[in-house]
Amino acid sequence: MKTEIDIDNLNERYATMEIEAMMGDFIDRFEGRVALASSLGLEDQVLTDVIARVRPSTRVFTLDTGRLFPETYRLIDRTARRYGITIELFFPDHRQVEEMVREAGINLFYDSAEKRKRCCRTRKLEPLRRAFAGMEAWICGLRREQSATRQEVRLVERDAVNGLYKLNPLANWSEEEVREYARRNEVPYNRMHDEGFPSIGCEPCTRAINPGDDPRAGRWWWESPLHKECGLHRR
Repeated sequence: MKTEIDIDNLNERYATMEIEAMMGDFIDRFEGRVALASSLGLEDQVLTDVIARVRPSTRVFTLDTGRLFPETYRLIDRTARRYGITIELFFPDHRQVEEMVREAGINLFYDSAEKRKRCCRTRKLEPLRRAFAGMEAWICGLRREQSATRQEVRLVERDAVNGLYKLNPLANWSEEEVREYARRNEVPYNRMHDEGFPSIGCEPCTRAINPGDDPRAGRWWWESPLHKECGLHRR
């Protein structure tokens, strides 16, 4: 039997909860059918730290697109060792990648928005679909202030695209609150965050930003700010 929740009621309840209690309650509601989808960004590292302390058996997975920064791979290993957990890696289907590169080139994403979205579908969305098999809910590190496309993010949402419930525990947090939690709890993080990379994705599609820029300005910087999503968080 699938779990049913009252989203509005849960948003009201979670609004006054500490993050540990909120995540513990949500995970308990979907025990065995919920996971943290981690991009290894600072927000997701904070959530991994919370999970390791309150519900360490919870699944944590990430998507290895094959185009990540070397530091991201090092962080996967550092995080798993620090918390004594297994971070599941999901890879794209090699046949789809080979077909895409054969037809459109190795760096097709620079040519047009449609080609960039095809690359994201192949390298991210298809593996995500497999990662979601048998699940009813997922947790991620979206924050409202991250970008123009995320200003309506709620603590609890219905992910209609994937047919899952979704918890965004950091929706109301500021960047400074995230950094302070990480400092206080000695959370392992990608050192590129200290070098002007607040948001880190695939190496060819990520660059450093200037102080005061939108946090996601360095992602797909050649595209409109209103379309800077890969499809994982379609609303």
